[in-house]
Amino acid sequence: MPLPAAELHLHVEGTLEPELAFELAARNGVRLPYADTDELREAYRFEDLQSFLNLYYELMAVLRTEQDFADLADAYLARAAAQGVRHAEIFFDPQAHLARGVAMGTVVEGLWRALASSERRHGVSTRLIMCFLRDESAESALATLEAARPYLDRITGVGLDSAEVGHPPAKFREVYEAAAALGLHRVAHAGEEGPPEYITEALDVLGVERVDHGLRCMEDPALVERLVRERVPLTLCPLSNVRLRTVDTLADHPLPAMLDAGLLCTVNSDDPAYFGGYVGDNFTAVRAALGLTEDRLRELARNSFLAAFLDDDEERRARYLAEVEAYEFGDTVA
Repeated sequence: MPLPAAELHLHVEGTLEPELAFELAARNGVRLPYADTDELREAYRFEDLQSFLNLYYELMAVLRTEQDFADLADAYLARAAAQGVRHAEIFFDPQAHLARGVAMGTVVEGLWRALASSERRHGVSTRLIMCFLRDESAESALATLEAARPYLDRITGVGLDSAEVGHPPAKFREVYEAAAALGLHRVAHAGEEGPPEYITEALDVLGVERVDHGLRCMEDPALVERLVRERVPLTLCPLSNVRLRTVDTLADHPLPAMLDAGLLCTVNSDDPAYFGGYVGDNFTAVRAALGLTEDRLRELARNSFLAAFLDDDEERRARYLAEVEAYEFGDTVA
């Protein structure tokens, strides 16, 4: 039985496995520039964040209908459940779809088909977080939030993703202020490829409650001290960090030092179809590469539920935490 955990950093578009990509391409009459799934998997080798993003956006072309988005989300939820995920807070990128002529309603309603039945079918509770693309304009982000207004009963929060360098969080002050006024939770990618200052900006300007990635906080001891003091969760993605060369090897990952510093770290999969593993795979990999003890692994799982946006359902949070405490480790955690 896998270690129970919450997944807090997961891009649903990044769960598009090659087999499903070809299936949806055939369904929608989209021609992919790859001969077969093996050739496409070979393309899942990246030099950096931008080279990944190029393929990531290219493959979105196969997502056209509500059923496509439902199938995408359902496939992720089935895989996640098999790897121990009990609660998933799922990112989606509406601007990338709106730019292709796919309506906001198509995206949200399609995802919701899968999310609405997830607990019954997979035993996974869910939340939906709408991300803004930071390499698009602030005006585009505001228009996206406006387009989402009819669906806010299904959207828990907003996030900020895509190419980080050169796009500081402060660029999105206005849309985050609007999201806060609507009662939405706020998270943002910061400190993956961007500097530690982006993490500080995300906290002070955007008012984020969680920092996605946040690895580079370790370059700023005062920032680390603040994150520890304020109990700001960091949603780390170890296999992603290696694949995108944020760290050279998994053995070089700062996760143990971050935990030793008292940071509230969680382990997540980011874009698992592209980065070589879902949540359980990440747990198993860091256990092997970093020599994490069972107590440390349990701490990471516990942190995931403490950091989840379950403030409207504390009974559920308590139940999940009890599952973590009762878990008995074997040779693997997935």
